[in-house]
Amino acid sequence: MPGKKKTIKRYAKRVDKLESKVTKLKKKLKASAVEAEIAPAKVSLISPFAPASFPDLPEIEGVRFASAAAGVKYAGRTDVMLAEICPGSAIAGVFTKSSTRAACVLDNQAKLAGTPASDQGAAILVNSGNANAFTGANGQASVDAISGKVAETLDLPASRVFTSSTGVIGEPLPHDRITNVLGELKAKLSPASISDAARAIMTTDTFPKGACATIAGEGGEIKIAGIAKGSGMIAPNMATMLVYIFTDATIAPALLQKLLSWQVDDTFNAITVDSDTSTSDALILAATGKSPAAELIEGTDASIAFEKALRAVMTDLAKQVVMDGEGATKFVEVQVTGAQTPADAHTIAMSIANSPLVKTAIAGEDANWGRIVAAVGKSGAYAERDLLTIRFGDIVVAEKGWRNPEYSEEETSAYMKQSELVIGVDLGLGEASKTVWTCDLTHRYIDINADYRS
Repeated sequence: MPGKKKTIKRYAKRVDKLESKVTKLKKKLKASAVEAEIAPAKVSLISPFAPASFPDLPEIEGVRFASAAAGVKYAGRTDVMLAEICPGSAIAGVFTKSSTRAACVLDNQAKLAGTPASDQGAAILVNSGNANAFTGANGQASVDAISGKVAETLDLPASRVFTSSTGVIGEPLPHDRITNVLGELKAKLSPASISDAARAIMTTDTFPKGACATIAGEGGEIKIAGIAKGSGMIAPNMATMLVYIFTDATIAPALLQKLLSWQVDDTFNAITVDSDTSTSDALILAATGKSPAAELIEGTDASIAFEKALRAVMTDLAKQVVMDGEGATKFVEVQVTGAQTPADAHTIAMSIANSPLVKTAIAGEDANWGRIVAAVGKSGAYAERDLLTIRFGDIVVAEKGWRNPEYSEEETSAYMKQSELVIGVDLGLGEASKTVWTCDLTHRYIDINADYRS
């Protein structure tokens, strides 16, 4: 018996040693796996479409910017932007139609629905890191506290202070951290700090977004400069995430609002990253009236030129949002033509652009045009199989209800390796068309959103 006990103890020690070795090996393997996963992620942390540098935006007379680190979510991160707008400015805006709109969106809508005095100045304050959405009565209390303090700091009426918040939904906004840096923000205000403002409003964005235009008005130049943030939760139903555009044009508030609203459907409402509409989407346009050019009057050549320039700036910013889509490696333009109605064209275009099967095939550089067929069919819009034509770029892959007899899988697969792609669908039914922009769906999107609150 004693001999058996010694043998059992000896084997038990060996088992313990082996288990210890196994545990150590598992840790090493896990560490190696983590490194293997992180390594490619580090390479792709910045969008492949990121510009080499922030664009050289013109200074807009009558607007000054500042940014600061308030510690809304992360210590030391620049997360608050303040724009001071001169007296006499016209303000226009469009906002998300989400039924769970954030408190700041509801507040901005109420202020713009009134008749604010244009002979007084205005301000826009934006924080990242917290959306102040679905926070009950606390949400409006935070908006009131921030608006009131900004108004006091800049000597403005609170009705002319517009706020935006972006970040995590459902967490109370620590607004005191924001109001505590207003003195610092006021001291730093400068017309040259728009690029810093663009960086301050970023959340999962990998690069700050800006665009500009200059036109010849009657008697002088008119400048437009805009910034935006957006990367995920992009399927707008008015505009997208946060966009702020400034111009020195002299224009009546009603006409400014009309021109802005006219451009939304074919710009910010024509993009999608993930089919999710944010609670916080806001687009605010301010016109300072400081240009030497004459006032813009609807229907004049100058007004038409301004409208086109505004559309160009909005389109540029909208495309940048898609190019910075979370985890995106491909920028995709979806062109739908030949639809019976504009509504059908829009529905089919978005069905293709939002399809996870289409987007993952694009990510895998797979010329799986059958997924386009499926996306058209599931949309609910009217289509006839035998009239459909599908193109990847200039390559006709399917027509007349069948694969193109001259279709080349090799040629199409080579096309799919490009970073910018065009998917064309002609329904052969009418004259209506729609162009929308989207991106691919990669594992990086899952990584970002699985860890978004950590």
